[in-house]
Amino acid sequence: MRHHLASFCCLLLSAFVVCSPWAVQAGPSSAQALRLNPVQPHVDFDRPTDADAEGCTIRSEQVGGDAAWVVESPEGVVLRKFVDTNGDNTVDQWRYFKDGLEVYRDIDADFDKRADQFRWFHTEGSRWGVDETADGKIDRWKRISPEEVSAEAVRALAAGDAERFELILLSDDELNQLGTGDARAAQIEESITTAVDRFRKLVAQQRDVTETSQWVQFSASQPGLVPKGTDGSTKDIEVYENAIAVVETSGEHGQVYVGTLVRVGDVWRMVDIPRPMSAENTELASRGVFFQPAMPERQSASAGAPSEKTQQLLSELEKLDAEAARATSPEEQGEYVLKRAKLLERIAASVPQPSERRMWLRQEADMLSAAVQTGQLPEGDERLAELFNRLKQQGADDDMLAYVKFRQYAAQYAVALQQPKANFQSLQETWLENLESFIKEYPNSHDAAEAMLQLAIAREFEGEDAKARAWYARVVEQMPDSAAAKKAAGARRRLESEGKTLELSGQSPDGGTVDLKRFRGKVVLVQYWATYSDQCKADMATLKELVAKHGDQFAVVGVNLDHNVKDLAEFLQENRLPWPQIYEEGGLDSRPANEMGILTVPTMILVDQQGRVIDRSIQASEIEDDLKELLSRSSARRRSSQR
Repeated sequence: MRHHLASFCCLLLSAFVVCSPWAVQAGPSSAQALRLNPVQPHVDFDRPTDADAEGCTIRSEQVGGDAAWVVESPEGVVLRKFVDTNGDNTVDQWRYFKDGLEVYRDIDADFDKRADQFRWFHTEGSRWGVDETADGKIDRWKRISPEEVSAEAVRALAAGDAERFELILLSDDELNQLGTGDARAAQIEESITTAVDRFRKLVAQQRDVTETSQWVQFSASQPGLVPKGTDGSTKDIEVYENAIAVVETSGEHGQVYVGTLVRVGDVWRMVDIPRPMSAENTELASRGVFFQPAMPERQSASAGAPSEKTQQLLSELEKLDAEAARATSPEEQGEYVLKRAKLLERIAASVPQPSERRMWLRQEADMLSAAVQTGQLPEGDERLAELFNRLKQQGADDDMLAYVKFRQYAAQYAVALQQPKANFQSLQETWLENLESFIKEYPNSHDAAEAMLQLAIAREFEGEDAKARAWYARVVEQMPDSAAAKKAAGARRRLESEGKTLELSGQSPDGGTVDLKRFRGKVVLVQYWATYSDQCKADMATLKELVAKHGDQFAVVGVNLDHNVKDLAEFLQENRLPWPQIYEEGGLDSRPANEMGILTVPTMILVDQQGRVIDRSIQASEIEDDLKELLSRSSARRRSSQR
């Protein structure tokens, strides 16, 4: 497929030079154009017969300002559009239509004559796949709906394709982005770590979904929003529970249990394997991760099920959580948190397995710490101190003690900051001392990486770059596999970037690629920004003036760090910016943000004509003076070379 796409690109090369009658005559026939098919299979698009194709027409025209070939039916209905979006006289988008509506598009985003992105539109859905190796197989989903995830799960099961399933499974990085409390995260991590192996075993055993099975529809109740603070979560989480895919096999309908789906940016993800449903396993539909107590099918040491006492306590917990919505005032919310904390401790005491006990105690620590930081329970730090002392007396291991201690420190800091006459400088130093003490006492704990990162960030904000670099380095060296290590490595790179060449490239919102190398010869201002920052928007006014004044020698590249691409799209629709944007999912935890360790917006980096960083943290008011100096130096060098 790649070879005939490239051949067709060459066929169209000369015809894109001008849009004139003789250019059309020199170009491909409509029959030739209609012989092309989408790279991805199973696309429902208009396919004229050979006889009908003879009556179709092909013409060159401008499509949204880009040169294109347009194929139409004898009735004037658009069938195909082949577009050159970057003006290099080569097709880089192949668009397919159904009943006059575009339903699918192959995209050559890096302009190497090979399709590397695939998008579905209108009646074919909303998926956006990326093929990073340009071999025709999707390597990751940039956008996919829950309905389409369920369809992909069925197709993966039918084909026995574990790689296809893995593309819709929540990854470790996405789990970190999700912002669940640690107890919930541990539960999900346990599931996703083994999911691919379990999927392969299922494929070898199951006979309900076959190669002839077809996805029919998605079935689920409405999605729910798990609010920030629930069980220690740091973000709102959008969830489908107990989702089902209806399938048809040889005229018979069946169901595949998809389970829990979570939203991460513009993609939805599974957290477990899909399983065909039958009379023997209909109990699957009663399971859940977020909307039910988080212990599906937990086994006790003897009976293989929770003890009667544990079941009773879980029932009390379910009732208490159902009543939580009635707590509207901070006082009522605080009472609910205290009741729940006591109940969680009783549940922890009732289960025999240490791993289960830790899960419930971690949930309690997460909840108390979150309640302090949201102002629901100011005395929550005292409760955490009591929990820590009690666990220490009981001989709890260092992992459990470290978990509670870190959240105790965070809660203490939050309570102190909420005081009316808080001395920020003094509190900050105490917080940093506590972090250093934590690292010394629990150097191998999961939270040690986050503690070191917080120390590095604090020292950087205080202007102590040497100390900041040292802490960033420790995160990378001691905890290389942690999520904090990615941010730390990037931050260290940014602090040491001045005088070095900045390598920056990324996806644009329209599916293309923005590469800083294209702007060599110009001074470039890289603006890391988000639509929620008023300061970023104010800086844009200055940048627009500078582009208007020095546009032939000065350029701006935006790196948007919103969590939702819709926020960016809406902003750009109302505020046209005369420079390109890079956008990739994840906000401040996205790949472009982590590569330079961006901690806050706005952050702006000034780069000279050779691509070297001049200022890694420039202010809008400083740009014009530095720009004039750089342009003056460049002009002086040119004059000198002409003598």
